[in-house]
Amino acid sequence: MGCGTSKVLPEPPKDIQLDLVKKVEPYAGQKIDKYKHFITDNGTSIKADCKMHSLSPLQTASNFCPNGPSGHPDPVDPRRNKVAKYRAKFDPRVTAKYDIKALIGRGSFSRVVRVEHKSTKQPYAIKMIETKYREGREVCESELNVLRRVRHTNIIQLIEVFETQERVYMVMELATGGELFDRIIAKGSFTERDATRVLQMVLDGVKYLHTLGITHRDLKPENLLYYHPGAESKIMITDFGLASTRKKGDECLMKTTCGTPEYIAPEILIRKPYTNAVDMWAVGVISYILLSGTMPFEDDNRTRLYRQILKGKYSYSGEPWPSVSNLAKDFIDRVLTVDPNERMSASQAIKHPWIVTMAASSSMKNLHRSISQNLLKRASSRCQSTKSAQSTRSSRSTKSNKSRRVRERELRELNLRYKQQYNG
Repeated sequence: MGCGTSKVLPEPPKDIQLDLVKKVEPYAGQKIDKYKHFITDNGTSIKADCKMHSLSPLQTASNFCPNGPSGHPDPVDPRRNKVAKYRAKFDPRVTAKYDIKALIGRGSFSRVVRVEHKSTKQPYAIKMIETKYREGREVCESELNVLRRVRHTNIIQLIEVFETQERVYMVMELATGGELFDRIIAKGSFTERDATRVLQMVLDGVKYLHTLGITHRDLKPENLLYYHPGAESKIMITDFGLASTRKKGDECLMKTTCGTPEYIAPEILIRKPYTNAVDMWAVGVISYILLSGTMPFEDDNRTRLYRQILKGKYSYSGEPWPSVSNLAKDFIDRVLTVDPNERMSASQAIKHPWIVTMAASSSMKNLHRSISQNLLKRASSRCQSTKSAQSTRSSRSTKSNKSRRVRERELRELNLRYKQQYNG
């Protein structure tokens, strides 16, 4: 593979059924890559953060017709021209099987397009990753190491892979239902029972990954997508660019400093070898937001944010916490535990009474209004913060801030300053 296979894949447990057969179209062309101009921007993020967002009917209609009535690029609609440009520059082996419909996501080293299989008319997403850059190869390696091994209803599925000399095309399931919190805001009603339904699916997927020796390391709401817009849609875990795989019998200890700041576990911040318990910390953060629309740990200043996380101090003050059950708070407390040895595992969390009973003993009060207000308030605050940053920083700095990826240097400095406090 163009992205390499330096990481060791876990041996499959005997009680898990794996789909190990994924079709790979190898590179068989010339050494010179005639598609080298497809990507022109070079980013500094350590992973490509591409999302497959749902489209409005108006967007869908325009995206599915990249050319004007005459069949030529529409001089008025730049979106259609862009789709036509991407179609022309895609590898011909891909366009021989798939119609390129729309660009739906982009990252520093990748693009995600909506496509349709020419024979079956089934919609898919193709994630094209640049592998000529080291970061792109790391993304490709991490994702393929995971997606080739997994087959689970709550994890995005890899269909097939095409490879060129400098990039890889990953054909994947298309999640069209949108992100978790976008759905909550639009829903109109949200109770603790609804929260447990979501968490059951997330925990089931995380438990499966951990059974295989896979740690996601970047669980967050943006990586939890609904499969379709329907009310009964399943949740799917996506984006395995930072995932780690460990072989059977390994202690499963990892050392790489990575993640998204607000969701990162304390043991990663102090640069201790860590286990898959870091995913459960992230589940705790997600659960807190799911029930309130607010973050347990949040500060625009990274140092203050990390200090909050290291102390593990959060509160249940403000709306709608007075209406949230003690059992729900107990669940959060058991996963937002600073000591990873005391933190609930995915297997334990899925058996917690609040999850098992689907909040049967909890109040069925509609939390939607408070959650939506808090989510929208936070989004507005983030938007203002970004605008302010753009007026004072270079474009490169702003782009790096937008990706919100953890930086090695700042964690090294943080470790020196707070390690004694943490151990004490």
